[in-house]
Amino acid sequence: MSIDRRAFLQNATAAAAVVTLPSFLRAPQSDLAPIFREVDRRHDETVQRLQEWMRQPSIAAENRGMTEGCDLTMRLLRDAGFQQVTKVPSDGQPGIFATLDAGAPKTLGLYFMYDVKQVDPSEWSSPPWDAALVDRPGLGKVVMGRGAVNQKGPEATFIAALHAIRGANRKLPVNLVLVAEGEEEIGSPHFPQIVRRPEVLAALKNVVGISMPSASQGLDGQVTMTLGAKGVIEVELVSSGEKWGRGPVTDIHSSNKARVDSPAWHLVQALATLVSADGNDPAIDNFADKARPLSTDEKAMIAAAAARMDEGAAKKQLGIQHWVGDVSFTEALERLMGRPTVNIEGLVGGYTGVGGKTILPHRAVAKLDLRLVPDMTAADALAALKAHLAKRGYGDIEVNMSGGYDPTSTPRNAAVIRAEEAVYHRAGIDPILLPRNAGSWPGYVFTGEPLKLAASHFGLGHGNGAHAPDEYYVIEASNPKVQGIDGGVKSYVEYLFEVARTR
Repeated sequence: MSIDRRAFLQNATAAAAVVTLPSFLRAPQSDLAPIFREVDRRHDETVQRLQEWMRQPSIAAENRGMTEGCDLTMRLLRDAGFQQVTKVPSDGQPGIFATLDAGAPKTLGLYFMYDVKQVDPSEWSSPPWDAALVDRPGLGKVVMGRGAVNQKGPEATFIAALHAIRGANRKLPVNLVLVAEGEEEIGSPHFPQIVRRPEVLAALKNVVGISMPSASQGLDGQVTMTLGAKGVIEVELVSSGEKWGRGPVTDIHSSNKARVDSPAWHLVQALATLVSADGNDPAIDNFADKARPLSTDEKAMIAAAAARMDEGAAKKQLGIQHWVGDVSFTEALERLMGRPTVNIEGLVGGYTGVGGKTILPHRAVAKLDLRLVPDMTAADALAALKAHLAKRGYGDIEVNMSGGYDPTSTPRNAAVIRAEEAVYHRAGIDPILLPRNAGSWPGYVFTGEPLKLAASHFGLGHGNGAHAPDEYYVIEASNPKVQGIDGGVKSYVEYLFEVARTR
């Protein structure tokens, strides 16, 4: 049900606009027609704002463009009507604290990020910092570049909703408190320092919940809502001859393997103790002791979702033919939602160039991520990993945690969840509901102590390729089931008014 911005004539009367509105944007939302006309009128401005944002690299992992990225984000927020926009220092990249007082009875919290993942330009069909508008078969016109869908596209779409409301001379129905960070893509190591500043905590204590903009639609137009997310820790394990006290302190000829220990094999053997023989289940001592099993209600939610989802499409998207152990689709989803994991992200040691090089490496490195389910904590997971390695004779292996955080969980009946569902239902979408996202975001600082807020993701629209080449976000959809950027903006307009009246 795409919305053609050209369907709204600039001089049309309000009554005529109601008639031309798609059914999901009619009563009881017909009073929003002037705002929707403003959304269409500002289409080019909205796209150009997003392109400007995307063209500014802001890569925390490389400390590239971070000052400029933070300053640009702050300007975009001021331009959107936030009266207070403050840069918040941390031991890493700075955060942003912003407030918009509309004199409304309710206040909504927002989470933004301004950093993006690294890129290898050689892998892209369009340069990753060009933010070019590209025609893609089956999708329509998309903006392609790093940050398109993760996360600048949805965030710019939300900002456009604020511009449209103000441009239509309407009062924002809720006050806003926004907290942004520049380290999400490196595990948010300093985000708690930002959120737990007294002035930020004081403002957040008044919000009804936290919302993170999202492009929630799949290519079939369907939306999947989640009531939380797994936690995660990212760690680097380093095995070296110097630290071990065995093996070489520099690379040596491989013929010496007959008489010299190998730090690379030492790391491989240590890694093998972390999981079951097939690599699919964590075997770290005490790692999952506190993991909360899926409840009966959560299993029922997953079973209902599995009945509506396309297993074949899910496998095709992942490029796989089998689930672990050839389990059923329902069980695969239960594992995805309910099981902690130990994953190798990367494994490097010695020579990896063309041909061979007969050396015995003095150092080998593995990058891991450990996903956590409710009642587990990042601190406990890190402690369990270190204790496990030490107990098995691998205490010399360095364990360097680069980032991570606890899981999140939000009640099914939270006001922000009910507001989202109301907007989706008006769009003719019956969202699929799941207990949590298998991915992670640092929402624990909101959902945990001391705030204990509800937190969720919302937004119509579609994009793909986060962390990958050719990342994109749909601007003008040729697929009638998916909203373009204007439809996404209108969904945020609806959402803000729905939050205001949801009790």
